[in-house]
Amino acid sequence: MTTPVLSVRDLTVSFPSEAGRVDAVRGVSFDVAPGRTLGIVGESGSGKSVTSLAVMGLLDENARIGGSVTFDGEELLGKSDTQMSKIRGNGLAMIFQDPLTSLTPVFTVGDQIVEALTIHNSRMSRRAAWDRAVELLKLVGIPRPQERVRSFPHEFSGGMRQRVVIAIAMANNPKLIIADEPTTALDVTIQAQILDLIGTAQRETGAAVMMITHDMGVVANIADDVIVMYAGRAIEQAGVDTLFADTRMPYSIGLLGAIPRVDKAEKQPLVPIKGSPPLLVDLPDACPFAARCPIAVDACLAAEPQLLAVEGAVDHRAACIRAEEIRAGLIDGEPVYPIPEIPTSSLEQLPREDRKPTLEVENLTKTFPLTKGAFRKRKIGEVRAVKGVSFDIREGETMAIVGESGSGKTTTLLQIMDFAPQADGDIRIVGTSVTDIKGGRAERQLRRDVQIVFQDPVGSLDPRMTVFDVIAEPLRTVATPTAEIGPRVDELMDLVGLDPAHSDRFPAAFSGGQRQRIGIARALATNPRLVVLDEPVSALDVSVQAGVINLLDELKVRLGLSYLFVAHDLSVVRHIADRVAVMYLGGFVEHGDVDAVFDDPQHPYTRALLSAIPIPDPVKERTREHIVLTGDLPSPTDEISGCPFVTRCPLYQTLDPEQQIRCESEVPLLTGRPGVHVNACHYR
Repeated sequence: MTTPVLSVRDLTVSFPSEAGRVDAVRGVSFDVAPGRTLGIVGESGSGKSVTSLAVMGLLDENARIGGSVTFDGEELLGKSDTQMSKIRGNGLAMIFQDPLTSLTPVFTVGDQIVEALTIHNSRMSRRAAWDRAVELLKLVGIPRPQERVRSFPHEFSGGMRQRVVIAIAMANNPKLIIADEPTTALDVTIQAQILDLIGTAQRETGAAVMMITHDMGVVANIADDVIVMYAGRAIEQAGVDTLFADTRMPYSIGLLGAIPRVDKAEKQPLVPIKGSPPLLVDLPDACPFAARCPIAVDACLAAEPQLLAVEGAVDHRAACIRAEEIRAGLIDGEPVYPIPEIPTSSLEQLPREDRKPTLEVENLTKTFPLTKGAFRKRKIGEVRAVKGVSFDIREGETMAIVGESGSGKTTTLLQIMDFAPQADGDIRIVGTSVTDIKGGRAERQLRRDVQIVFQDPVGSLDPRMTVFDVIAEPLRTVATPTAEIGPRVDELMDLVGLDPAHSDRFPAAFSGGQRQRIGIARALATNPRLVVLDEPVSALDVSVQAGVINLLDELKVRLGLSYLFVAHDLSVVRHIADRVAVMYLGGFVEHGDVDAVFDDPQHPYTRALLSAIPIPDPVKERTREHIVLTGDLPSPTDEISGCPFVTRCPLYQTLDPEQQIRCESEVPLLTGRPGVHVNACHYR
């Protein structure tokens, strides 16, 4: 067998706190072999990142670390920071989650790559280091590397900054690259590029990779071996094919069941893992997952199960006393997690054309002036954020808008929420045009019909207000009698699955998923007809996300709501939406019924988006087509005479010169079956 480049044995990490000792990592052991990728998955607080920081020697001084971490035959625990500095960035490299905080803003990216090279190789000349920096930027796909090497981090997009961080990690041909959630904050197309680059880095350097993530789809895409962590311990460990095909730990089964699948058309409810992870202070000697486990028995509380080999399996271990009873997510022939009932509505039986419109948007356009000058500002151009967008949403229907950051999705929502009059179009909410609204009582009345749920459940709730006051605020705004507010708040909390007895608590006392439920309850306070949802689950763990998505499905049926849903995760969109519009650089490039668009994507951009979504199935991931976009995204300030996607379009590269001229000079219009499936491409 190949000698592991990293060997971790019985690693423990604890921190002091006011509540007592926090045991963040509790006896984790694993090996990483050269050229292989180990994926470590789990919810927030499971100990994934702490494990990686312990390996890198980057934990705070108050951390107490035990066990053994051997890298390339050398024990790392006990080394001083000076000794570790000779290893970090050289044999051992790390890619952090936030590329902006990983780079120094006052130095060019070239200087930072040069520093990473020369600090570990004093004999390398600056000229040679600079040439190597240009070579690395070219290798990670930075356009015009000879020019961009002199740019500062703020001059790059988020995805390009992460490419620079990967270039720094590759600089000294490390033996191990640790990637801690390297794609969490990125668009799916950029995520696909970054995962492809990490594979490139691995091939170029021959390094082992340790991938920390909460996304099981990413694990299926990139990993060879997998560790699932919970409450600071490894609770299942196997090769990637074995773990996905023969999952034995209920927690791992729950993670897989909570993921919406972009490759499955059937609208089955997701299976959330109920409850929250335990506090890692004074844990009892029992299975830490027992309180959330649907198949827990009394013996689960007698002692904490050890990570033991699964009978008849090779290199597969699980920490569950019932692991041998579980097969393919079933126990005694029944699912480990019962499938929730699918809510149904009488509205779903009506043809779309027979339902009343809740929202009608016609030729929505928004531009922002581009100015110059500190005191006397003068207009030097304009940003075309949204360009002539039209759509409608019917009763009981969910319309989703998807696309990369900067495509105009959120601006579209804000224009609707601002009741912004349109020069050559209109916005009509439940039949009322915003141009007829002059403020005052008429505007307040229309505000009752449309409410919004924001992306960040922490930032959208006032931390100084109790939950009661947060939910009651819109009720007071619309002059609800005081005697009716209390019962209505209790009713709303019960509706979204929260205990009304907790209404006197502050938002900080609730988990992320619970805070998002509070935001939903607040949005429902005025009995709206339309709820606008701006990335409502992107900040949540996958297990919590499933519960919120199921709640939104249930509320739509029970209350007859319509949703305008914005997201970049097409897996979530396929699960929740009835119709979908794909947005690129301010305009729709494809629009139609969700199944028609997902089953037969016609625009090259839509195909790239769909191919970029990782599927939690390693066999499918190896065989499906992955389209990695290249080229530069045009600026919204540019005057574009033809197709805006032409600079990145894979189809354009295959066309003959005459066809390419048409793409460059003629703007494609939405054509196809109106109301069913249309796309804006000359050759699809």
